[in-house]
Amino acid sequence: MGDQVVVRASAGAPEGVDVTMADAALVVEIRKDFIVEDNVGKGKGNGNGNGSVAVVSLLDGQVQSDAVVEDLLANDVIAPTGEEERSWGLVRDNAADFNAWTELIQETEKSENIAKIEKAYDAFLEEFPLCYGYWKKFADHEAKLGSSEKIVDVYERAVKAVSYSVDIWMHYSAYAMEKFDSPDMTRRIFERGAYFVGTDYLSHLLWDKYIEFEYSQQEWSRLAQIYTRILQIPLQHLDRYSTSFKQIAHSRPLAELRTAEEAAAAATAEEEAKLSAESVGVPLLDAEISAATAAPDGIGNLDEEVDSGDSKELEEYLAVRENFYNAAKEWDSKIRDFEIAIRRPYFHVKPLDDAQLGNWHRYLDFIENEGVFDKILKLYERCLIACANYPEYWIRFVQRMFTEGKLELALNGLQRSTGIFVKRRPEIHLFAARFREQQGDAEGARVAFKILRNELVPGLLEVFVKQANFEHRQGNREAACSVFDAALQSEKLKEDSRALAVLYIQYARFLDQVLKCEDKAREVYMTALDHLPTSKVLWEAAIFFEATHVSRRENVQRVDALVEQASIPLRPDGSPGLLVADREEISSIYLEFVDLVGDIEAIKKAESRHKLLFPLRKNFLDSKKRSSVDVGGQDRAKIHKPYVITTVTPATAINNGQVQWTASAYAQLQSQGWQQSASQQPTLLVQPQQWTQSYATYGNYATYAPQPQAAVAQQPTVYAGYAQAYAPQEVIQTYTPVQPASNVQETVYRAPIPSPTAPQPAGATIYYGSYY
Repeated sequence: MGDQVVVRASAGAPEGVDVTMADAALVVEIRKDFIVEDNVGKGKGNGNGNGSVAVVSLLDGQVQSDAVVEDLLANDVIAPTGEEERSWGLVRDNAADFNAWTELIQETEKSENIAKIEKAYDAFLEEFPLCYGYWKKFADHEAKLGSSEKIVDVYERAVKAVSYSVDIWMHYSAYAMEKFDSPDMTRRIFERGAYFVGTDYLSHLLWDKYIEFEYSQQEWSRLAQIYTRILQIPLQHLDRYSTSFKQIAHSRPLAELRTAEEAAAAATAEEEAKLSAESVGVPLLDAEISAATAAPDGIGNLDEEVDSGDSKELEEYLAVRENFYNAAKEWDSKIRDFEIAIRRPYFHVKPLDDAQLGNWHRYLDFIENEGVFDKILKLYERCLIACANYPEYWIRFVQRMFTEGKLELALNGLQRSTGIFVKRRPEIHLFAARFREQQGDAEGARVAFKILRNELVPGLLEVFVKQANFEHRQGNREAACSVFDAALQSEKLKEDSRALAVLYIQYARFLDQVLKCEDKAREVYMTALDHLPTSKVLWEAAIFFEATHVSRRENVQRVDALVEQASIPLRPDGSPGLLVADREEISSIYLEFVDLVGDIEAIKKAESRHKLLFPLRKNFLDSKKRSSVDVGGQDRAKIHKPYVITTVTPATAINNGQVQWTASAYAQLQSQGWQQSASQQPTLLVQPQQWTQSYATYGNYATYAPQPQAAVAQQPTVYAGYAQAYAPQEVIQTYTPVQPASNVQETVYRAPIPSPTAPQPAGATIYYGSYY
């Protein structure tokens, strides 16, 4: 006769109990039990021991005590000390400074004034809501200096802010065990916690408290049911729970361990078996008929075995739990390595090491492949506690929830990331703009761009370009142009804008290639050259534009006119032009161009001008040529030595902590038509070029092969590092998958390792890949 078992399939809430949101009715019931009495001697409210009386009133089920208490405390607030004022000033200046916040909290705690402490903790936990330890300290201060209903308020805010923290649910449950008079209310707290964190690998902290509570209540059937649920979960301490449950099962009567549903199912099965036997004329022996044994007789001694009914029934009862245990152990064998590698499951502002970051990615990959949504969601929520400072995990979460068809969860994750956890990181707002555009929320996308332009990175070129492209996709040509116009006006006001030249080029390119307005693009180039006559990259872009937009004869004339203007040493107003090396390079490249598409008269004119302007300098191309017969042994060894790039200067970069923002749209200008021809390039007997591993992570540098150039003085690139004036903020490095150096094709998440032959310059950081 099989044992009929009624169990819940997971560690979720019992049937009929909604714990997916804060149980307001439960909170009201709990707080009704804490009618605030006189707190004389506790120092509540004023810190001087006089105490005060808080008033609690309930209206339409809503607790109204908070405002009353604040009004009462407002009269007793002590003026802040000098150190407190200084600490508040620090956090106002930089709300992301965790150390400044902890200093403020320490100063306010010295006063033992509950109003000051509440103000400091409220502000701090709004900025860092995942710090469960500070929620616990806040509740302890309310217990010491405040009121009982305030303690419940703090814990309720805590479990809402960090719902997937085992520790905060354990602390809340421990408080409920100690202070709540109603066992049912205490069980509701435990069940809510089990719903959120009951399947966490380290959730034994909460389950131990739950077992302790039910044991103290001598609720043996409830205790057995808890063990039954635990044995279905791959916990770190699963073996210990299995052993403990077997001890209890052999120490208590089976009738005490069964729930009412299980007892009824067993009685029904027994009656059916008896009737079946009688129908065939086979009487059953009394020993074969299962019956309930003695009623509970106290706590008892778990080490002392007592009769628990027929041994066969007990074996069947345990066999079902053993099957649960074996299934959980099988799953545990699959995830154990991932769980062991999580050395910091809680939140902290300090960065995680590469190994833990990569482990989270691999763990998420594994769970996603399993395809069980509940497991996917809970692992992501765990990950977003430990990795809350990393935009890549928030982006991955939003994309996964959207893929799962959970748009509401995706938008919730986007709101949490942009509003709290990584709100100072530009890449998350750029992602938010793109995601909201995909959902048809154009206004939401504009809000994201507004935050970037007005608050985070006012001069970031990428923001202007992406917003202009966004407006164009929305069909707003005028709005797209106005974005560039506004950006140009803003950059012109700066004394030495390093982004202005590239911004002009991007605007002209947008007009030409997107809006097909060639004349307007030409006007932008002419305006730019008048405003920035010493920008080499601007001259190159304008020349390339003219070389590709008119007929052969006309384009030679237009390009020749531009080259002539760029090659003169002095401007018409007497101001200096380009550096001599830049002028000679542009003139030399034009010689190649005119030889390709010009007539003999144009070639003669270009050569004459070049010789006139640069009479004492070798030809730009000839200066790099070298006869192989003149190469000595020592020089030949130098030629054969692999050419290694040791430094890289991004076109434009913002030093945003560990993130670089590169605008390299015009890094390939020469590769688009202004490189030396293959026949004119120096012929060097070299081995294949060696590239540092870091280059593989740059999309724009993956195929970039720089040409050897003469060692001449170069003008500092106008658009290099244009936004370095923006104050850097301490952020966390992001990581992108790289291919392991083996034949095994697997995804490895790690930071690139600089080559020993090409060390990274001090302070250099890398922005990895795209986030879309």
